[in-house]
Amino acid sequence: MSERHPYPTDLTDQEWQILEPLVPPIESGGRPAKHTRREIVNSILYAIRTGCQWRMLPHDLPPWRTTYIYFRNWRLDGTWQRIHDALRRQLREAEGRHPEASAAILDSQSVKTTEKGGLGATTQARK
Repeated sequence: MSERHPYPTDLTDQEWQILEPLVPPIESGGRPAKHTRREIVNSILYAIRTGCQWRMLPHDLPPWRTTYIYFRNWRLDGTWQRIHDALRRQLREAEGRHPEASAAILDSQSVKTTEKGGLGATTQARK
């Protein structure tokens, strides 16, 4: 495969160095992988950041089905959550803060409702 021109959504070498240990490695056995993990992540980032439909991914990225399968599997197995948590901890440490938050701020708003609920609670009866 010829080298493609980068998209603005592609990971830089520095970003990939941070992400690579967090992305599940290529499993041994079975068919050899056609696409590197970095290209899979670049393809996912393109779809997410541009808002395009999976089927509309450019032809020089991994196929849309491959991209979507990885995105979905990593969502289901918790990979994206682990990446998010690890990056959050790294950022907090880089800012000189404790890696885990020690406090949280919750904002809630109370809304008064009637016990009746449903359409009858929001409309007045006609006279």
